[in-house]
Amino acid sequence: MCRFKIFSVVVLVLSAIGLLNRPVLAQTYIRLGVYLPMTGGVAAFGKMEWAGIQVANSMEPEVLGKKIDLVLLDTRSEQIEASNAVSILVEMKVAGLIGEAISANTMAGNPISEKAHIPSVSPTATNPLVTQGKKYAFRACFIDPVQAEVAARFVRNDLKARTAVLIIDHAQDYSVGLGNFFAKEFEKLGGKIVSKTFIQTGDQDFSAQLSSIEASKPDLIYAPIYYTEDALLAKQARDLGINTPIVTGDGAQADQLIQIGGKAVEGMYFTGHFHKDAATTERAKKFAKLYEAKYKEEISAFSALGADAYLLLVDAIRRADSTEGPKVRDALAGTKDFKGVSGSLTMGSDGNPIKSVVIDKVENGKFVYVTTVNP
Repeated sequence: MCRFKIFSVVVLVLSAIGLLNRPVLAQTYIRLGVYLPMTGGVAAFGKMEWAGIQVANSMEPEVLGKKIDLVLLDTRSEQIEASNAVSILVEMKVAGLIGEAISANTMAGNPISEKAHIPSVSPTATNPLVTQGKKYAFRACFIDPVQAEVAARFVRNDLKARTAVLIIDHAQDYSVGLGNFFAKEFEKLGGKIVSKTFIQTGDQDFSAQLSSIEASKPDLIYAPIYYTEDALLAKQARDLGINTPIVTGDGAQADQLIQIGGKAVEGMYFTGHFHKDAATTERAKKFAKLYEAKYKEEISAFSALGADAYLLLVDAIRRADSTEGPKVRDALAGTKDFKGVSGSLTMGSDGNPIKSVVIDKVENGKFVYVTTVNP
């Protein structure tokens, strides 16, 4: 049950003053904080995750006999706003946190919730450093080394690529990490990285990077960058007559990739967390029915993981029979064979779930399921 939405930290500061002085609400509801990018450069991720969280909330609106009260804050896709949001939610004495969507912003918020002993679950922050060395930080997604290694094996064994170029967004830890993990596994499997070139979030012109690709004539382009830059890169490459296959990561799986890239992104492969055609759990089937009825569109991986972050936290509160941070934290750490929307998972070390990776492809303007790689 979502009682209100607030999409600005500035506005919420004023609202929080009143909320903190409402003891009846605290006794009636269990409050969960959500901090996501609803505006800014990666707003598409936050909006999809929030949509998934709301549907999951409609599936399981209560825990321990109390209604769940969701409080949403917009991080504006910025690290400072993410840390501000977590500080406010901590002051509101939430029982747990869901967020953020990307790794850098999650790492800005986690030290604050860690100090307060409030468990947090990120739907999609994949950098290993997000949870490393922290007791109260968890995630619903696999980590970058896993998806990068799966991508390397897929392009070597299935696409038969012998040479590859890397295009890395040096402004994003996500992209840098994926590129490094991919290169290590690809070379281990006998492949060769013939070129590495860099971009920065917000770039519009990729002519210099594409010139490097033309010169090295690789079998494959591995570009683990976000959906906007991936789409623009593909368009410019195809306009120049470069038809080299492009493989990317989970950050590309947003409808905006196809809206911006059009025919240029046809045939693009990426590692992902979820595809409707690979959904197997009863939760996934129920979620799909509710989600599509509400939003009149197919589920995205980000909406599925937003749902799983919520459901994992609620499940931990239920098993802990408490909203006390340390008890909920221990329940999260002990999660085994949880049947979520995105599949079955068991929580491993450092709050990282052990789960499958999905390989998808853009085909006829849609994300098409290719295969599943199990852990």
